[in-house]
Amino acid sequence: MEYEEHLRQDTFPQLRKIAGFLGASILKRHLGNGVEFLVVTRWKSLESIARFAGADAEAAVVPANVQSMMIEYDSRVRHYEVVEGDG
Repeated sequence: MEYEEHLRQDTFPQLRKIAGFLGASILKRHLGNGVEFLVVTRWKSLESIARFAGADAEAAVVPANVQSMMIEYDSRVRHYEVVEGDG
């Protein structure tokens, strides 16, 4: 899919250059009118996220060329702290 390629070829390589970026996963599910994606990124700290997102770390960073690939997208993101994990 075009969006998956964009993430792999453009977004993730750029994120890897940012101090504090730990990794990312692409989750998807097929729906009647298209495909829903959930991109989960892992960061060392909120300060690391701000290096990517800017002062408003909860504003979704979705370039115009990517917006045109989507039916809709969330304009706000949510941040969670890992309480426990295996990786």
